[in-house]
Order: sequence, then C-alpha cells, then structure tokens
Amino acid sequence: MKFTSTRSTLSVDSLPAILRGLAPDGGLFVPASPLPRPTGSASTLADAERAALGAFFDDVPETVREDAIRNLLSKFPANDPTPLVDADGFKILELFHGPTGAFKDVALSVLPVLMTAAAQGRRVLILTATSGDTGSAAMAGFADVPGVEIAVFFPHTGTSRIQRLQMTTPAAKNVHGIAIRGNFDDAQAAVKRIFADPAIRAAAESAGILLSSANSINIGRLVPQVAYYLHAAAKIKEQVGVADLRVGQFDVVVPSGNFGNILAAYYAKLLGAPIRKFVCASNINDVLTRFIATGTYDPGDKFTVTNSPSMDIRKSSNVERLLWIVNDGDGAAVKKLMDDFAATGRYSLSPAATAKLQADFVGAFATPEETEAEMRLMRERCGYVLDPHTAVATAVARKLGYPKDGVPCVVAATATPYKFPETCLKAFGTDVLTNPPPAFAALEKAPVTQTQVVDVAGIDDAVRALF
Repeated sequence: MKFTSTRSTLSVDSLPAILRGLAPDGGLFVPASPLPRPTGSASTLADAERAALGAFFDDVPETVREDAIRNLLSKFPANDPTPLVDADGFKILELFHGPTGAFKDVALSVLPVLMTAAAQGRRVLILTATSGDTGSAAMAGFADVPGVEIAVFFPHTGTSRIQRLQMTTPAAKNVHGIAIRGNFDDAQAAVKRIFADPAIRAAAESAGILLSSANSINIGRLVPQVAYYLHAAAKIKEQVGVADLRVGQFDVVVPSGNFGNILAAYYAKLLGAPIRKFVCASNINDVLTRFIATGTYDPGDKFTVTNSPSMDIRKSSNVERLLWIVNDGDGAAVKKLMDDFAATGRYSLSPAATAKLQADFVGAFATPEETEAEMRLMRERCGYVLDPHTAVATAVARKLGYPKDGVPCVVAATATPYKFPETCLKAFGTDVLTNPPPAFAALEKAPVTQTQVVDVAGIDDAVRALF
C-alpha cells in the first residue's frame, strides 16, 4: 500500500510513513488507494489484526506483522483480549484489558515492532502528546525497546491521579514523562510544530536521531485499532446468525477526543464491517458534536477540565483524515481548510462534504453531571461499573435513542474504571473498586522517577535536550 498526505499528492511506502509519523507538509498519511477487502476470518483478535495490518501494510514483511501480533497478544488475556459484554441493552466492547487499562494498549503493543522494523537500526526519538491514556500506554509499549527513546508531554493538572502515576513512575531509562503547564491542545500543537520545523529535524538528524510519533497522527498507531471493530463484527455475526436479515449490522458509539478510535471504526467499515452509524460521544468540550451537526469546526475559546480527562481536547487531529475522505481525496481542498484553521481558528466544509459527513456520523455530548448520573444508572440497573469516558458514550447513546430498530449498539469501553477512582467515588458515594489489577496496586508504592515540568514555551528545549 502506498500512502499519501491529506494535504498533497506525495507517495510513500508503509514503513517510511510509520517512521515519519507526520507528513512533511504537515498533513497526515492516508491510504492512497481503496482498501482491499480482507478474505480471512476475524473471529479472533489475532485474525482481525492480520486482516487490518494486511490491508493497510501489505508491503511490510509478513514476519514483521506476525511479530507485532505476537507482542500484542503477550500483553493481553489469552482467552478473550477484547470481550463484548451485554449490559443494559448495550454491547460493551471492553478494550481496556492491557497493561495500562486503556484502549491504546493494543496499538501501542503493535507500533514498537513496526517502528523498529522501519528504523532499520537508526536511533528514533518519539514525541507524544497525551491527555492521559496515550502517554502511559506509549511509555509501557516502548519501555526498553532498543534504539528508541520516547518523550511524553502531558498536562501538569487535569489528568487522574492514576494516570499521573502511570506517567511519573516508569523506570525504563529510555522513557521520559514531561509535565507541561498547559493542556493537551498545547502539547499536541507543539509536537506537530516540532515535526514540521526543518531546523529542529535537521538538528536531530545531525545527532543521528529520527523524530517520530506514537499519537494516532501516526498511521502505525491508528491501524491496529481497526481490528477492534472487525473482531466485534465477527462476534455479532456469530451471535445474530445468518438468518437475521441485517446479517450482523450494528451501530458503534465511541467516546472521542482526538477522533482516532472512531476513525478506526470507520476504516473497519471500509474493510467490510457492517456498521450502520457512527455515534461520536463528546464531553462538554463539544467541538466534535458541533462539527458533525453543522459542518463547521470551531473550537472556540472555552476549555473545561472534566471528569473524562482523556477527552478534554478541542483540536482533534484525526478529523483531518476524515476531511480527506469527505472531500474525495482532494488534498488541495484539505490544505485550504487547514490554512483557514491556522488563519482564523475555524473552517467550514462544503455542503456536499457536510452531507457525506452526516450520512455516516451523528454526535452528542454529556456533561460531567450527566456522566456521573450515567455511571450510577448503569450500576443500579445491571451492576456494571463504567469508567467516566465510557459513561459519556452510553449517556450519549441513550440521548439519541440507541439501540434502535433492533440493531445492536456496540459501545467502545475505552478505559478501566480503576484509572479514575476519584470520579468513581464521587459518582457512587462509596468505594466500588475493591479488586484493582496488580499493576494498578503496584503504582501506589512505585517511586516517582519522572519529575520534569516545563512551560509550553519550554517544550522545544526539552526536546533538544534529548538529542
């Protein structure tokens, strides 16, 4: 598969796209040609990963792809890494059974193997912005990977205590957790600007270092997540049986901040998953809800720290890949939108592109109060304890009337509630998290190893110090 930029017509192979992370013109890498339909089964997560990696990265040696899948499976429960659980009429797709308790663990167990193959022995410095979950999963995934160092930039305030511990206690010498006096949007903007800065890139290369990313701006981070939804589709088809006229059709609800996970679901549909509608669930930082409703992306000036901190994002990078799709692969049109955004802080789709967006996507948001109420409601009705991000998703699904028309509704459960004990205690009024996973219990006793805190203006210097 060849990849092109969302903003131009350049063409690169899979491994160079993974290694670079961000296209040289500032755009994101996307498949340059239609994706082939997989012919194999997706009845196991391993098979689903083979289908996704094979469709997107067919020019990556099969041995590398298989090594990546083995690395992934070694970090998840062998019997069912991503269970599909029935709860109060929803099908909860539990994506949090990896080492750090978040859906990012799947892709960040695959990406290190792909990155090592792409680097071909060269030194790599990975720069990653996080609102909470990506950072810990990236640090765990790349810990002690030879030839790779990773710097994770996270908000000094706004993450949960467990998220902070996951990013401030890693002992591997090649990982660096750096708190910033700012929010995720500040960190992400700085990282993307550094990638596009020829002087910084030249300084890194003169030190023998290649810069890359573990955020979902990197196509190698995004693609492994496609397997979640291929695997869910296989499970639902098995449950409903071929006698059902819908032949396994389902709707997907994804709590989304940076738009990567829901975009992975959309790519799964392009690979054949019978997904009817994509429900984008936002917290009160509702820029995605408004974008889907109007076709205008306008973050505005309001930013709220919420009880679903991994979604406290106003500038969602992966939307750019969707812009490329709804503009029929017109890189010039996407560049114009991104130029408008840089100049005015907003952009608007054409009526035709807006219609394409709204044909597949619908969105709504839940407030922090509604999130906690949803957590209580789910526990009272069926004994299921949601984390606040997944509670945003089920709350939004209820608002919009899902499940509907007899079609199953799959809700992506993106994190374990054990990552958010403060919110759980506030929502339930009692401690319901009585059996923490061993890795979480160990965090409380782990020494803090990552203590650096910088202003947003100091991110460049923090990066240069790692050359």
